[in-house]
Amino acid sequence: MKIEVLGTGCKKCTELENVVKMAIAKSGKFVQLEKVDDIMKIMAYQVVSTPGLVIDGKVVSTGKVLSIDEVLVLMNG
Repeated sequence: MKIEVLGTGCKKCTELENVVKMAIAKSGKFVQLEKVDDIMKIMAYQVVSTPGLVIDGKVVSTGKVLSIDEVLVLMNG
């Protein structure tokens, strides 16, 4: 599984990245986590409001900081 956190370094983006790290640790799954701060890559996902969360190439959330439990639900698809 690959998870990408899309954001240019704003407070919410950093918060979401930390929540995702905690969710990954709680899940016990092997996950490749990538922080994407390149605006061109973010725009390629057609995300206009950051932070964005992408799981296995699919945008699953934009514009908000999710809870650990919300991320776990998205990870379990």
